[in-house]
Amino acid sequence: MQTSSDRHEYPAHWEADVVLRDGGTARIRPITVDDAERLVSFYEQVSDESKYYRFFAPYPRLSAKDVHRFTHHDFVDRVGLAATVGGEFIATVRYDRIGADGMAASAPADEAEVAFLVQDAHQGRGVASALLEHIAAVARERDIRRFAAEVLPANSKMIKVFTDAGYQQKRSFEDGVVRLEFDLEPTDRSLAVQRAREQRAEARSVQRLLAPGSVAVIGAGRAPGGVGRSVLANLLGAGFTGRLYAVNKALGEDEKELAGVPAHRSVTDIEGPVDLAVVAVPAAYVPEVVAECGEHGVQGLVVVSAGYAESGPDGRERQRELVRQARTYGMRIIGPNAFGIINTAPDVRLNASLAPETPRSGRIGLFAQSGAIGIALLSRLHRRGGGVTGVTGVSTFVSSGNRADVSGNDVLQYWYEDPDTDVVLMYLESIGNPRKFTRLARRTAAVKPLVVVQGARHGSAPLGHAVRATRLPHTTVSALLRQAGVIRVDTITELVDAGLLLARQPLPAGPRVAILGNSESLGMLTYDACLSEGLRPLPPLDLTTAASARDFYAALSRALADDSCDAVVVTAIPALGETSPGDAALAEALRSAAAANPSKPVLVVHVELGGLAEALSAAASTAPQVGEKAPGAAGGAHPPSLSASLERGDPHRPAEGLPTEGTEGAGTALQAGAAEEATQPLVEAHLIPAYPAAERAVRALSEAVNYAQWRREAAEPGRVPGYEDIDEKGAAEQIDALLARGEGLTLGAEETSALLAGYGIRLRQAWPAPTPDEAARAAEAIGYPVALKTTAPHLRHRADLGGVRLDLADEEQLRRAYAELTELFGGPEELRPVVQGMAPRGVDTIVRTVVDPAAGAVLSFGLAGPASQLLGDMAHRLIPATERDVASLVRSIRTAPLLFGWRGSAPVDTEALEELLLRVSRLVDDHPEVVAVSLEPVVVAPHGLSVLGATVRLARPPARDDLGPRTLPVY
Repeated sequence: MQTSSDRHEYPAHWEADVVLRDGGTARIRPITVDDAERLVSFYEQVSDESKYYRFFAPYPRLSAKDVHRFTHHDFVDRVGLAATVGGEFIATVRYDRIGADGMAASAPADEAEVAFLVQDAHQGRGVASALLEHIAAVARERDIRRFAAEVLPANSKMIKVFTDAGYQQKRSFEDGVVRLEFDLEPTDRSLAVQRAREQRAEARSVQRLLAPGSVAVIGAGRAPGGVGRSVLANLLGAGFTGRLYAVNKALGEDEKELAGVPAHRSVTDIEGPVDLAVVAVPAAYVPEVVAECGEHGVQGLVVVSAGYAESGPDGRERQRELVRQARTYGMRIIGPNAFGIINTAPDVRLNASLAPETPRSGRIGLFAQSGAIGIALLSRLHRRGGGVTGVTGVSTFVSSGNRADVSGNDVLQYWYEDPDTDVVLMYLESIGNPRKFTRLARRTAAVKPLVVVQGARHGSAPLGHAVRATRLPHTTVSALLRQAGVIRVDTITELVDAGLLLARQPLPAGPRVAILGNSESLGMLTYDACLSEGLRPLPPLDLTTAASARDFYAALSRALADDSCDAVVVTAIPALGETSPGDAALAEALRSAAAANPSKPVLVVHVELGGLAEALSAAASTAPQVGEKAPGAAGGAHPPSLSASLERGDPHRPAEGLPTEGTEGAGTALQAGAAEEATQPLVEAHLIPAYPAAERAVRALSEAVNYAQWRREAAEPGRVPGYEDIDEKGAAEQIDALLARGEGLTLGAEETSALLAGYGIRLRQAWPAPTPDEAARAAEAIGYPVALKTTAPHLRHRADLGGVRLDLADEEQLRRAYAELTELFGGPEELRPVVQGMAPRGVDTIVRTVVDPAAGAVLSFGLAGPASQLLGDMAHRLIPATERDVASLVRSIRTAPLLFGWRGSAPVDTEALEELLLRVSRLVDDHPEVVAVSLEPVVVAPHGLSVLGATVRLARPPARDDLGPRTLPVY
């Protein structure tokens, strides 16, 4: 709390940009003495009805005394916040601290009266809800624990703002006024309400960018070529359904069109609204353009201009100013240095990017921070989507460039509820807010697959990206993303491979894989690949090279009907001398069999010696529609194009040689799975993905199996158990007392033991032994056998160096061991020897936690020794961990078999180990001041476990912005 000497200092950290319900932005900041004119202007634009609701009486204008009162605050007992757009007030909120008698008071009074006023033109945008979150956070900072508000019964909108906030509250009615009182401590419900509002607002802000009703390209040149003119051409080529304008400041008075598009010298000259502006002018001219867009009411910007943070310190400052300027006007930005955005929806057809061709329409959402990688992904999806795996296209595409404003988090909010997107693919070079990304990823992955490849894994983030510092290695970040349901892959090839499978086929019910095909060798390669990926393949079925399309159909039908398999991989090589009609027949056979039993995924591994890949899925743009003759059909010179049969099947005739509708196992793609009208193409799920290598197909299938398992487990995420013997209050008191001595404190042995004991974690006592005699006395007190070990930093936990002597049965052995240690490594003052009772034999493990400023608290587990130190075999989970989390944590390390009876050894007590992990997780979650814990070694025996060493570090925790009010990142 501020002292009397600093209570009037301006609290700049209260300033924040927020996204409102309609997707626009506003700035929230403290009201100061310099805001008198803005306050008067704001009040003049408020209706008489709203003024009456605020003051309970007609109040046409503010007096000089009112203006002074509402602009002079001490930022402790009296605080006022304003929401601004374009520098002008659109809403205000204030609180006044009151005592038990309802009169003005100072601390320790912990209640305040709160009141709002929202300009009528901005009511319904969620401004009051955002202001309530921020004024509540300010009040908590100033030790105010409760708000009171008096509202007229007719002011239903304001009553709803309070009642919908999710706080615990009381309501009373007296003297014609509704009095609401509510505690400001965040609750699960208030946090859920806040995050739901955040999702709707951020999704809407992205939707406004991706589905504009009108677009202006600013910087479109007179002649073809150049960035602006290229974007204009791409918008025209895509057939954008809205209004399109070209803006070029150099146009003459008589130049009214560019490329047939209405042209203007400034966006302010355009009659009617402009929803989206694509800015393609040199960076030096961007501020003028942004100002004009803001004055005209443009909702969002795509800035393709370069020369910002990617160019160095001057560019970074230019980028900061760009964001500040755009947010002042309530606009969101994609970029700068962006490649652009695409929306293939038929009612939008937006290609506001540098991609000369609009990708095929489909159900994959694609996000790339890098323009170059965005081009590569679009190209691969175009090639694979129309050649190898069927017509798989893109719903929306966003290339964020320097992502100064709109980031992957915002786009995830949009795709989460977008009905046109079934699969999300993301290329990320940095994660600006890992804690939020993990939360959003978990929610998104629960309803649709999210596949991520991360660039810049082994170096710093690109220059243009503002990211939070993280101390976690890339492997740890990857593990945390997988815990959140993210499908983590390493290359863009794997990104496309996995994405196409997930977009085409159902999720597998388990890891059992049937393999069939006409190549024994290719089948064995697939079998080996399945084992390498942890799948459970059945013996491959070799149909021989003489297999016909009918043989493939029958074999695939049997495999899909077999309850002992969860997925099928078909391997196929073309027979020598066989031509494309054979490929077409084979592909139709596979499609028909898969459509007859659509509950299991089917993949094809093919060797491209013929046209099978193309036959499996030709481009939609060349596919004949139902009712149209395929090329070569009915007497034509060429065999029928398989694209028609694979996209729709033939509703009248099965492929030659296959069973008819009345035969067991029969059914074409349409007959089996499509009841749509004959003019509708077959749903994408009936298309079969094909891969040129067994390893690629199996890797994609393995990711789908793991993701499906995560989805099943996510439906029941487990719980964080409560333990009756935990002394949370006592631990808090101990931590406060210890931190009173200073920051960054590493606890001593007794303090560590006492703190852990408060959470039911017993540390096996180690007795200092500075001399042989004291070692002998300690051993006598403990009871033989004992262990003698050094605790010097360079020898700690290094049994391989000989700094530990175990199973010392008597005093003679103890004294001999003591002499050996001091002879080998130095004097007792250097070695710091201790005596400890022997623990039951078992497996040595490590339990650690760390609080990362970007990702949050992380729980880690592994085996002690080379497994974790040399091989990095550690597993990680976010805190708080649930029972399900710790069970998977223990089992996810590569050396986990050593815990479960490997090679005839006795299984250890993993139940006790999981309980220890849960207790450590609870300690760190309950007390964020515990910034690091290391338990090493933890010896897990067949019955019980022993914690032989522990280190705990305390510090004031970093701020948890994910628990505060909604804000846009500060750039």
